[in-house]
Amino acid sequence: MALKYVACAVFAASLITLPAEQAEADAGDFIAGALIGGIVGANVKKQRRSTTRQRTTRRSSIPITQEGKQIQYSLNYFGFDAGRVDGQLGRKTRDAVSQYQAYLGYPITGQLSPFEYNLLVSSYNQAQAGGQNTIVLAANNPEGTRGLLKAYRAEMAGQGTTTTVAVAPVAVAPAPVPVAALTAEPAAPSLTAALPAFLGAGTQASLTSHCNQVSLVTNTNGGFTTLANMTDPNAALNEQFCLARTYAIARSEELASKVPGFTPDQIAAQCEGFGPAMKDRVASLGLKPRDTVVAETAQFIQGTGMAAAQLAGTARICMGVGYRKDNMDVAVGSALLLYTLGEPVYGELMGHHLSQGFGPAKRIDLAGAWYENGLNALDNGAQAVFNPGQPERKELLRQASQRLNGGAGLSVLPQPVPASTVPNFSIIE
Repeated sequence: MALKYVACAVFAASLITLPAEQAEADAGDFIAGALIGGIVGANVKKQRRSTTRQRTTRRSSIPITQEGKQIQYSLNYFGFDAGRVDGQLGRKTRDAVSQYQAYLGYPITGQLSPFEYNLLVSSYNQAQAGGQNTIVLAANNPEGTRGLLKAYRAEMAGQGTTTTVAVAPVAVAPAPVPVAALTAEPAAPSLTAALPAFLGAGTQASLTSHCNQVSLVTNTNGGFTTLANMTDPNAALNEQFCLARTYAIARSEELASKVPGFTPDQIAAQCEGFGPAMKDRVASLGLKPRDTVVAETAQFIQGTGMAAAQLAGTARICMGVGYRKDNMDVAVGSALLLYTLGEPVYGELMGHHLSQGFGPAKRIDLAGAWYENGLNALDNGAQAVFNPGQPERKELLRQASQRLNGGAGLSVLPQPVPASTVPNFSIIE
C-alpha cells in the first residue's frame, strides 16, 4: 500500500517541467529537489497551484529561519543592533555580526562560524536563565551586558565563573579539555522488550548539542586535531563527525533554495515525513553487517520506483534537514540511501553514527567497516563531499578509526550489493 502511494506521487511529480537553464552540473540534484515529495507522497500539483500566491506575497528573497531569529535576539540583547527580529539575515544583521566579532577579537567576516554562533546563542540563553543574577552580573561588569559575553566565554573555557564579577581572560593557553565525556552512551536494551522496532536504536540525545560541545572543546584546545597532535582518536572522530554534519546542512540549504514551488518549511515537513520509512533501516545498522543493511536498502529503493537522480537529490536535501532538526532517522536514512545508490564516500557518516551511538545503537565493531569503505572510495578517486580543502582529513579519519577501541572489530565486511542489483541507477552531478 505504501509503495502504491509512493508510485502515485512519483507520477504526479513527473508532470513538473523545469526551465532549460537548470540543466547544469547539479541538474540531477535540482530535479530531485523539485520532486522531493515523491518519496513521501506529497501532492506536487497542489504545491504548484499555490506557488503564484506565495511568490506574490513574498516581500524579501532572504529566507526566514528560526536560527536567524535566535541570532537577532542574541545580538540585540548584547547591544549589537540587528534591527527588527524577523529571521532574515540581511545587511543590518551582518553589520551587527561584524561588531560582535570585532568586540570579541574574531576575524570580521559578517558571517558566524559554528563556534561564534554557539557562543552568541548559548550566552543569550544563559543570560535569560540567570534572571536577577544576570542583572547583578551585568551591573558589576565594567562593560555592562555586553561584557557578559567575555565572562561566559571565559567560563566555557574553564577560566572563570560568572557567579562573581567577570574579569578579563588570562592570556594563557588553556589546558586541553577531555572529550571522553562528550560521547553519548546509549542505554542497554531491555532483554524483555517486545518492541522489535526499537531494537538497535541509539541515544535520543541531541546531536546538535553534542556538536556544540565538541566545538567548544575544539576552540579551547586551540583548533582541530591533526595527525601530528592526535592523542585521542575519539576526539578526532567527533570533530570530523560534526564538521561533516555542518557540510551536509550547508549543501542541503543550497539545494533547497533552488527548489521551485516549495518553501523551506514545506521541504522540512516532507523530509521529516520520510523518517518513518527509514526508521527500521537506521536501527538495523546497529544490528546487522553492512552488506545485509545495504541489500535491504536496495530493495527499498527498487520499491520506490524513483530514478537515481530523483532519489539522490532528495536524500541530499533531507539529510541536511535531518541534521538541522535532530532527526536521526531522516539524516542517517538519507546517508544510507546515497551509499546504496553508489556513493560509498557516505559510509563515513554511518561509521560516525555507529561509533558515537546517535541514531543506531553504538557499535564500534560495526563502525570500522563503514569507515573503511568510505575511505577506500576516496583512495579510488571519489570526490570528497566533506571539507575537501583539508588535505590530511582522509588519513586522519583512517588512523583515528583504526585506533578507536584499540582497533578491535575494524575488519572490513563484504562489499556492498553489486550495482547490477539496483536497476539503472546512476548519479547525475
